[in-house]
Amino acid sequence: MFFSGAPCRVGAHEISPAIATLEATSGGSVRIDIILDLEAAIAGIAPGHEATLTNAASNRYKQLRLMSPGEIRGVFDGTAEQLLSRISLFSVIGVQEVSQADAIRLILIDLEVPEVGNPELPRRSKLILDTTLNHLNNPLFWRLDPLFGDSVVRVRDPVSKQILGAQLISTGQTSSPIFLQQGQPTQLQEGSWTDVFTRYLVIGFQHILPLGTDHILFIVGLFLLSSRVAPLLLQITAFTVAHTLSLALSMLDVIRLSPSVVEPLIALSIVYVAIENILTNRIRTWRIAIVFAFGLLHGLGFAGLLQDIGVAPGRFMTSLIAFNVGVEFGQLAVVAICFLAVAWWAQRTWYRSRIVIPASSAIALIGAFWVFERLG
Repeated sequence: MFFSGAPCRVGAHEISPAIATLEATSGGSVRIDIILDLEAAIAGIAPGHEATLTNAASNRYKQLRLMSPGEIRGVFDGTAEQLLSRISLFSVIGVQEVSQADAIRLILIDLEVPEVGNPELPRRSKLILDTTLNHLNNPLFWRLDPLFGDSVVRVRDPVSKQILGAQLISTGQTSSPIFLQQGQPTQLQEGSWTDVFTRYLVIGFQHILPLGTDHILFIVGLFLLSSRVAPLLLQITAFTVAHTLSLALSMLDVIRLSPSVVEPLIALSIVYVAIENILTNRIRTWRIAIVFAFGLLHGLGFAGLLQDIGVAPGRFMTSLIAFNVGVEFGQLAVVAICFLAVAWWAQRTWYRSRIVIPASSAIALIGAFWVFERLG
């Protein structure tokens, strides 16, 4: 299933997927650009899972992040064959199952490595591969080894260079059929509205749980000020209306704000909510207005992932609504977990001093760290 997509934008708070872009060129050739966290692949870890690493792998990963582009290329030369063997493109001809097809040989053309930036953030390098197919109009299937984590595979028009479609692929899974027709419009398969709705519902939920750590902390911050239903409902409603509005306007290209601005502000919103929890024990009028304003920022953050994956052009509203419903389910799940974890003690005299203030302090410190990290 393929969906129309915009160029990739990587949010600092996301587990950044590998982005593979396929383009049919002359003579049956196919160019494949893969944007990925190369250091993570070389260290033998899936992107976004640094917390689960062994000490040796973690140290290796950190060392690689500090290396210059030339040094990374030198290290890559020693692992290129092994890494490329984990990248698979299949053309299903004369077999019924993708698993029965032989992988197409891919040739490394170039490696582009950015200069060292903020070493605390993943560096996005680009592998440029090429292959020649005898039957370009046959369906292709794409798969990355679980080493690379989640991925997005996209189709690019060779003339306009526009991204014609994209598909999010879970770790280790195989893509739906990819059609590259030289000199003809690429045929994109959207699927039924139920397929589209279900897919984007899951993506929206996963954008909160387990991937949206900063969104989770913001919701926890809202919960901590008051676990009573009415005040919590006021805050969640303001937040929901705001991020729904900004998400829709962003996807319609009515508003657009650079991630370099949005991401630090999202982190700052976490700091603010946490500090206010420490300074006051009840919801003030301005709290709702500020939560609404922060919700607009979070909506722009939600749009980042959705713009990477794209929305089905024939089912734009279905995709958008399903994604947003998934986000809401994710938020409600976070609130439910909070209730199960601490609401039992909400009426105790020590609840604020032993739970609200320490938890809010920890959230504020994490948010402050993210502010400086994302400004870097």
